[in-house]
Amino acid sequence: MIRPYLTPCLLLLATMSLSGCISWVTPNVESSITDLKDGEYKLDPNHAALIFKIEHLGLSTYVGRFNQFDASLNFSPKNMTDAQLEAIVEINSIDVNNSKLEKTLQNTTWFNSEQFPQAHFISETVTPISENQFNFNGQLTLRGVTKPVTFSATFHGGADNWMTGKYTLGFSAKGKINRSDFEMSSYIPMVGDEIELEIYAEFLKQ
Repeated sequence: MIRPYLTPCLLLLATMSLSGCISWVTPNVESSITDLKDGEYKLDPNHAALIFKIEHLGLSTYVGRFNQFDASLNFSPKNMTDAQLEAIVEINSIDVNNSKLEKTLQNTTWFNSEQFPQAHFISETVTPISENQFNFNGQLTLRGVTKPVTFSATFHGGADNWMTGKYTLGFSAKGKINRSDFEMSSYIPMVGDEIELEIYAEFLKQ
C-alpha cells in the first residue's frame, strides 16, 4: 500500500524520468542551413505526405493526397544554388477517400494513368529567399506534358535520427499548377483549374 504522503514524491520521480526519456529520444535539431550536412539524401517514405487542394463548386476546398512517391535531394548547404531535387509520384496511389472517384480519376479524361503512370519533377535552379527558404524552379511532367513549376521550400533543420540511424533533414514545400496546362480541363469552372500542392517530408542522408 502506498502511503499518501509518498504519492507526490512518486509523481515527481515519474515526471523526471519521463522528461529524461523525452530528452534522450528527441534529437538536437540544428536549424541553421549552413550547419546542415551536405551530400545525397533520399526521402523517408514513412515520414512524408503529398497533398493537393482544389476548389469545388466555389463552395469548398477538396483535399486529397498521393500515397506513393519518392524523391532525392543533393545539395551543399553553403551553396544552395547548386541544390538538385528530383521526385516521382505514382499516379494510381491517389487517395481521395472515395474508391469510385479514385478509379474514375485514372481514366483518359483525367490522369490517364495507364499511359502515364507517373508524374516527374526535376529542379533546374534554386533561388534563395531567406536563410531557410528557397524556390526550387524546375520542370513537372504530368500526363505526358512538361511545364515549368516553382516550389517554395522551407528547411526546418537537420539532426541525427536515432530511429533510422541516419542524419535527417526536415522539409516542406508549396506550389501551384493549373490542371488545364496538363490537358485536364473537364468540369472547369465547377471544379477548379488551379491545384495547390503541399509536401511535408523528411530526407535521410545516404
